[in-house]
Amino acid sequence: MEIREAQKLAWANKVAKGFNTTDVPLEFGLLTAEVGEAFTAWRKGLPDFGEELADVLLYLVGLAEMTGVDLAFEAERKIRKNEARVYARDQRGVPVRIAEGGAS
Repeated sequence: MEIREAQKLAWANKVAKGFNTTDVPLEFGLLTAEVGEAFTAWRKGLPDFGEELADVLLYLVGLAEMTGVDLAFEAERKIRKNEARVYARDQRGVPVRIAEGGAS
């Protein structure tokens, strides 16, 4: 499934079920809760870890649709930007960005 399709399907489900479609702060809170649930499922080795990650994705694409963001476009752009960045390890061995690389 493509990101744009997931974004549209998640939004259609929110509308059909009468879920939140206007309260951005609430949606961020719900997304944060889903990230916490996914972390707990991973940490405890629960069998629903994948389903919890899917919940994170659905809340994220729903939030993107709610705010008019083309998440597929933004993800592609960000991946290109990250690929162009240059890192070096500091004295502690931590990667530190030293150059942006090409145009963003």
